[in-house]
Amino acid sequence: MKPRIFVTRAIFPDVLDRLRTHFDVLDNQEDTPLASDEFVRRMAGRQGVLSNTSDRIDAAIIAQLPELKAVCNMAVGYNNLDVPALTAAGIVATNTPDILTESTADFGWALLMATARRVTESEHWLRAGKWSKWSYDLFLGADVHGRTLGILGMGRIGQAIARRAAGFGMTILYHNRSRLDAAIEQQLGARYVSKAELLQQADHLMLVLPYSAESHHAIGAAELAQMKPTATLVNLARGGIVDDAALAAALRERKIFAAGLDVFEGEPQVHPDLLTVPNIVLTPHIASATEATRRGMANLAADNLIAALGLGPHAGKPPTPLNPEVLERRA
Repeated sequence: MKPRIFVTRAIFPDVLDRLRTHFDVLDNQEDTPLASDEFVRRMAGRQGVLSNTSDRIDAAIIAQLPELKAVCNMAVGYNNLDVPALTAAGIVATNTPDILTESTADFGWALLMATARRVTESEHWLRAGKWSKWSYDLFLGADVHGRTLGILGMGRIGQAIARRAAGFGMTILYHNRSRLDAAIEQQLGARYVSKAELLQQADHLMLVLPYSAESHHAIGAAELAQMKPTATLVNLARGGIVDDAALAAALRERKIFAAGLDVFEGEPQVHPDLLTVPNIVLTPHIASATEATRRGMANLAADNLIAALGLGPHAGKPPTPLNPEVLERRA
C-alpha cells in the first residue's frame, strides 16, 4: 500500500502527478485555505504533507496526527512550523531554500525602483485621466544610483541584493544577527553597522531577515522615526517584521518618503490604513513568482517528501531537512 499524503494547496499538475506515482494523494487543487480543524480532518491517517506557509502546524496539531512522519514546506520560510515540536515527535521537516534566492532579489529591486520612482502612484494617476501636461515637478522621486542601500538581514537573499547594488554604484551597509566573514564583506562591498546606524544612514532600506518572535515588529514607530524623511523602505521578508499600522502613519505624516511591501501582517488581509496612503507600492507576496522558481520550489518540496517517507533514489535522505537529527535517529 502506498503511503498517504496531503497536498494542502494547489500546485503544478505535473508535480502532483509525480507525487501520485509514489503516494496515495489527497489534493486541494481548488486551493481553498483551510482552518486548523479542517486541516486535521483531511490529514487523518496520512503520513506526509506538502505544506505552505499558510498552514500552521504546531504542537496542538501534531498531537492529533499520530501517523505523521514528514512535513515538507514549499517555501524557504518555515515560521508556520513548530520545528521543536515536530522534532520531539520524530517528524521530519523540510523547506525549499536557495531556489528562490535570485528571483526574490530581482523582485526586491523591482519593488525598490517602483517605490523610489513612484511608478504605481503615477500610473494610477495617469489611468485616472489626470495627465494633461508635462511639468518639471511631476512625480519627483528619489535617486537610487550612488545612494546608500541598507540591508537588514544578510542571508542568501540579502547578499544577492547586495551584489545587484554594485551596478548602481551604491554604498552598501548591512546589519545581521551575526557579522559576515571579512572576505564576503569585501566581495560584496558591504560594511557592517549597528541597527541604529543602518536606520539613520540608509537612503533605501531593504528588509530580508527571517521572521521570529525576536524579529516581530523589528521596524515599528521608534525605528521609522530614526530613518531619513527622504528614505524608502522595502519589506520582502515576512509580514509581522514591520508594524504595518505604524508604517501607514509614518507614510501619511511623511516621516519617510515611501515604502514597498510584498508581505503583510495577517495576509491576505492588508491593514486598511496602508490602502489609504499614496506613497506605497503593494504587491501580493509574489517575490518568488516566476514559473521557473515556483516549479523548482514545488519539485524540491516533492523530492523532500518522497525521500523523507523512504522512497525514491534518495530514500531517507531528503535534500533540505530542517531537523536532520530526526533522520539520524531513524537511521
